[in-house]
Amino acid sequence: MPEIKSMFREVLPKQGQLSFEDVPSMVLCKPKLLPLKSVTLEKMEKMQREAEATIRQQELAQREQHFSC
Repeated sequence: MPEIKSMFREVLPKQGQLSFEDVPSMVLCKPKLLPLKSVTLEKMEKMQREAEATIRQQELAQREQHFSC
């Protein structure tokens, strides 16, 4: 196989470090606390509680009207 001449000349340092490989290591960071319930889920539960309370009030009002007659 013929040798290809490069227009770049190889340069090696006379002293010092030729190369350096970074060894990956674990980095500990603060744990991220996630809410147990999402904001959307909390809103939906609140809406459901309000709807149930409204239904109870309506049922009580209907019972009172039924017994007053």
